[in-house]
This record gives sequence, C-alpha cells and structure tokens, in this order.
Amino acid sequence: MAKNSPSKSGPSKTGSAKSDSSKSGEGLDHKLIRELAELLTETGLSEIEIEKADMRIRVARNFTAGGQLPVANLAPAVAPAKVAPTEEVAHPGAVPSPMVGTVYLSPEPGADPFIKVGQQVSEGQTLMIVEAMKTMNHIAAPRSGKITSILIEDQQPVEFGEPLLIIE
Repeated sequence: MAKNSPSKSGPSKTGSAKSDSSKSGEGLDHKLIRELAELLTETGLSEIEIEKADMRIRVARNFTAGGQLPVANLAPAVAPAKVAPTEEVAHPGAVPSPMVGTVYLSPEPGADPFIKVGQQVSEGQTLMIVEAMKTMNHIAAPRSGKITSILIEDQQPVEFGEPLLIIE
C-alpha cells in the first residue's frame, strides 16, 4: 500500500522504518529498507508499506507540522516565482488570485487556453482554473473587457492576491 503526499515541499533526506517484527533488528532486510527509501525519494511518496509472510515494513518520510520539511533539509529545488512589477499589482484592471494554488490556463492538457491576450471577455466568463487541494476552481471574469496582459504561466503556483491578468 502506498500513499501520495499532499505536500509539494519535495523529497526529504530523512526517513523512518518500522517493522512489526518482535525481534530487534533480526530478520530485517536492510537492503530492502534502503531500496524502499530510495523509491520514496524517486516517486515523491510520503510513505510506503509492504508485507511479506510474517514481516511488515513501513518506510515514511518525516514531515513537520503543516507538511513542511524541517529547515535543515530544504534545498532550492525550483526558481522563485516571478514577482509581478508594481504597476501591474496596482493596476485597476488587475484580476487577483482568490486563493493559493496552481493555475491552469486551459480546461485540460493540450486543449486551447480559456483566454488569449487581446481577447474580449464578458463578466462571468471562465478565465482560468486554480487548483487548490485537488479541487479545480474556475476563475470568472469580474467584469467585461479586453485581456491586455496575462501575468502568469500555465501550471504556475500562485499566492492569494497575486495578480493573474489585466482586463481593461
């Protein structure tokens, strides 16, 4: 049985292995435990458990409260998100993200995007999707107008209040 981690914080270098075997260390396959730990890192899983005959082995990555890795284990895995220029943040036509999540500009991979620069949109029209906690939230146009700038890229993480696009 394997469980996916809801955290996007990346693989941890630390882990724990537990066995239901009543013998302290006897009969444990240390090579198997190492292989399972490597599998966690490669796949991004938070834990994996296997059962063979009379032995059950569970290997899990350690996460602190909130699903974050301890500071000592953090490594810069991705470049920091682009910071929108000040004039776009203060622009009266800026449409801010209503939540933290991942932006999708099209309804499904490979499909045409919901909007393009220069396109006229009407109030209530779907502009994009922000995925938060495995829920796809359609972001509707707050007003009618012309898309003059799209400030984010497809599949980019966004913060609450971060400007997504400008409608004039």
